[in-house]
Formats: sequence, C-alpha cells, structure tokens
Amino acid sequence: MDPESFLPLPQATFHILLALIDEDRHGYAIILDIETRTGGKLRLSAGTLYRSIQRMAEQDLIVETDERPAAEFDDERRRYYRVTGLGRRAAKAEADRLLQLVDQARALGVIARGV
Repeated sequence: MDPESFLPLPQATFHILLALIDEDRHGYAIILDIETRTGGKLRLSAGTLYRSIQRMAEQDLIVETDERPAAEFDDERRRYYRVTGLGRRAAKAEADRLLQLVDQARALGVIARGV
C-alpha cells in the first residue's frame, strides 16, 4: 500500500507513530511519550488513544506484539504495540508533507527564515 494514501495523517495517528518509532510501548507509555514530546500541549485521552490504535492496527500501521519486558518490569494486562514498515513510511511521508508546508510558510513570510 502507498503510504501517501494515508495523508494527511490525523494528529493523534502521527504522534502515536512517532511514539512507537524507537521502541515498542503500551498504551499509557504512548500517552506519556506524546505528552512529554509536546511539552504537555497534546494530551490524548484513553478513548482517543485506543480508538486510534484499533484503526491503525486495521490499516497495518502498527501491530500488537507478543514481546514483553521482564516480568518485574511488566504488568500482564498491558498490550504492547510496534510500528510496522508501512507505519514508518507513512510517518515519513507525513513529516515530509509538513516540511513542505513549513517551506511554503517561510516563502510567504508567515514565519521567519531560519526558524
């Protein structure tokens, strides 16, 4: 599937993909990663997160993984998610799309060059 067919990605989807790019995470860890990376400007509710996760799994952007941390660092109720190759390509396509928008904003003087 063409990753550009997902564009523009919903904000929650893009942030979830970014949270999973470097490591598998469970739902609450995804929420915390997004909140930390955005300086608290984006706080996903559990409902938004899990609806997004369900849709993203159906689209093959992420998968639930059976790999788990050591038992002393885990809670058996947690589900862990991993980004797929398609999910990585979709995240890159969205990042490229956003960069193009920033370049257009610079060219129009909306934001200063070098910002």
